[in-house]
Amino acid sequence: MTATPGTRDLAHCLLTYEAGAGKASEPMESPALRVYEKLRRSLGEFVGVAGFQSLASRALAMARSEIPGLRAVQVSADGALKGLGQGLGQGLSEFGPHIDLEEDRAGELQAGEGEIILIVRLLGLLRVFLGEALTLSLLRNAWPPEAFDDRNSGNGRKA
Repeated sequence: MTATPGTRDLAHCLLTYEAGAGKASEPMESPALRVYEKLRRSLGEFVGVAGFQSLASRALAMARSEIPGLRAVQVSADGALKGLGQGLGQGLSEFGPHIDLEEDRAGELQAGEGEIILIVRLLGLLRVFLGEALTLSLLRNAWPPEAFDDRNSGNGRKA
């Protein structure tokens, strides 16, 4: 399953927002893990814990096919990410907690690419199973409007 430009742009917006929001509040947690946890809380209420765990497990399996280093990461029964005892972004030293979002937008594999691909795959599955309108509605319930401000900037694409 290839990520659509809109899905990748949406992931980029959420990761960029969380990267900025995390500078003061939680500097040790990666932006991707914060995005994942917000998705888990928000979508878990909608599809249930088992439903989210199933979607997250499938997204992780898809991301592993692209980034073999994600093999150490697991999705627990409650949907939480576990990897090398510390979770995504903390235990995967080959990726590190830093995500270079500008380099990512150029389409090159960078540090943190495994985290980005996992979020992109999860958002892609949500769009397939829930539809774009419902997915965006659920995301807007979990993030403030400013998290989506740059979705149309630069490239003219919409998520």
